[in-house]
Amino acid sequence: MLPASSVVFLTTLIGAGQGLLLALYLAEFGARYGWWLAAPADGMFFAIGAAVAVALTAAGLVASVFHLGRPERGWRAAARWRTSWLSREVIVLPAFMAATTLYGTAHCAGWQAPQSAFGPTLAIGAIAALLSVALYLCTAMIYAGLKFLQEWASPLTIANYFLLGSASGCTLATAYAAIAAPALLPFFVTWAIALTAFALISRSASLVRNARLKPKSTLQSAIGIKHPRIVQKSMGMMGGAFNTREFFHGRTRTRMRAVKWTFLILVFPVPVALLLAGMALHSAQWLVAAFVAQYAGLLAERWFFFAQANHPQNLYYQTVS
Repeated sequence: MLPASSVVFLTTLIGAGQGLLLALYLAEFGARYGWWLAAPADGMFFAIGAAVAVALTAAGLVASVFHLGRPERGWRAAARWRTSWLSREVIVLPAFMAATTLYGTAHCAGWQAPQSAFGPTLAIGAIAALLSVALYLCTAMIYAGLKFLQEWASPLTIANYFLLGSASGCTLATAYAAIAAPALLPFFVTWAIALTAFALISRSASLVRNARLKPKSTLQSAIGIKHPRIVQKSMGMMGGAFNTREFFHGRTRTRMRAVKWTFLILVFPVPVALLLAGMALHSAQWLVAAFVAQYAGLLAERWFFFAQANHPQNLYYQTVS
C-alpha cells in the first residue's frame, strides 16, 4: 500500500498522547494507594501532562484532515458506528480528548482526594484510561479487520498499536518527569523500558509472521485459468492510474529493508540506552532525546507497516514481465 503521511502522523501522535495519559493515570493511582510510589506528584504535574496528551491527540486529528478528499464531510464518518471501526474511532477520539481535558481540569482545580481514597480525579482518569484503550482497539481494528490484507489481519496488529503507543507515551512521561517531577523518574523509566521490550517482542513476531506469508491469490485463481504458466505482458493501460498510485509504494526492496532496520534500531535499543544513560547521569536532555529518537523511529515503523501490506489488486497492476 502507499503510506499516507497524514495517517502516519495521526496514528503515532494520538498513540503517544494515549500512552502519556495511561502513564500519568498509572502514576497517580499507584501513588494514591502507596503501592509503588511514596507520594503523588503535585496536581499541576498531572494537569500539564493531560494538556500535552490532548495537544498531541489534537495534532493527530489535524493531520488526519489532510487525508480527506472532502474535509467538510468528515463528520459523516461517524454515521456507520454499528459496523465500521473507523466510525467508532471517530466517536471515541473526541470522547477521549474530552475526558482527558476534564482529568487535567480536575487536577488544576484541586479535586484530588486524600491518600488512599478514590476521588474525582481517579474516577475521571479511569474513564479517560478506558477510552484510551478503546481508541487503541478502534484504530488497530481498522487495519486488523481487513482480511484480504494478510499483513494486517492479525491480533499482532492490535498488540503493536497498543504497546508501541504506550511505550512512546511512557517515554514522553519520563522526559516530562525529568523536568517537572524528578521523583517519578524511576517509575516512568521502568515502565518505558518494559513496554519497549514487550513492543519489540510483538513487532518482531509480526515481522517474522509477515515474512512467511504466502499470497492466497495467484494469476491463475484471479482470472480463473488453471494453466501452469501465465505471464502478464501489460498492465492494461498506457499510463499511471489510481490503482497504480494508491495501492503500491513503489520503493525497492533495498529501501524497504533500510526502513525496517531504521525503525528497529530507533524504536527499541536507542531509547532504552538513552533512558538508562539519562537516569545514570541525571540528565533531562538524554531523556528528552530518548522520546525524540523513539518517535522518529515510530514514524518509520508506521510507514513500513502501511507499505508492507500487499493489496491483491497488485497482481494486475504492479507485476509486469
